[in-house]
Amino acid sequence: MVTLLNGVWVVTGLGLACAIVLVVFSKLMEVKSDERAEKIREVLPGANCGACGYAGCDDYAKAVAAGEAEGNLCVPGGAQTADDIAAITGKAAGAVAKKVAVVACQGSYDNTWDKMDYSGIESCKACDKFFAGRAVCPYGCMGFGDCVESCMFGAISIQNGVAVVDQALCTGCGACVNNCPKSVIKLVDAEKPTAFVLCQNHDKGGITRKGCTIGCIGCQKCAKACPVEAIHMDQNLAVVDQDTCINCGKCIKECPTHAISHILQKVEV
Repeated sequence: MVTLLNGVWVVTGLGLACAIVLVVFSKLMEVKSDERAEKIREVLPGANCGACGYAGCDDYAKAVAAGEAEGNLCVPGGAQTADDIAAITGKAAGAVAKKVAVVACQGSYDNTWDKMDYSGIESCKACDKFFAGRAVCPYGCMGFGDCVESCMFGAISIQNGVAVVDQALCTGCGACVNNCPKSVIKLVDAEKPTAFVLCQNHDKGGITRKGCTIGCIGCQKCAKACPVEAIHMDQNLAVVDQDTCINCGKCIKECPTHAISHILQKVEV
């Protein structure tokens, strides 16, 4: 009986000793949370969109608190969030570069056509694996709505087979850009309305016309008409330099296929 009790006391003593050791080490190895990071996280919108360059709001808050990131990188939060973060960190907020998404494609059912009947998974990424998509044009919007599903703000819809962005709702987070397998969605400066080429087709004009009635055919008429040389050709595709463009509209008038448009209205920030 005595032997049994001694064994119990030994085991109990070892357990108590281990518990004490664990408590001591937990205190020594404890990583104290940064209160500023927690406060910064509270003022962030919680979209976890990654527009700031970090995996989510938690990581961004920690980076700002540690001085590893600026406090004005939250695009969805805008100037208000930047000001709130500045009040916590004590650093100047800085300007927030307001962006808005634009779909560089007008390949609706009225303007383009399919080269095959696709009956697979209704996903842009899935369909893109089959001969670059179902449409004759291999560069355009596929219309299945991967971008719609990725948008946390309800700013994108599919209309007549092509994605359309509601600029009033778009926060410029870039989630749709990252989820478009064709890269037809672009982020542009929301505060500088300019002309924009709504096409991504790099084929020669004759080939482009076979796949779309409203695509850029590389005729260069827009580039020649631009008074400030804001347009250059990139492998048969006209590209407008948003920084240089003065939004005069001459390129729009000269485009024979109506592939260029004023795509931005002034967005209040």
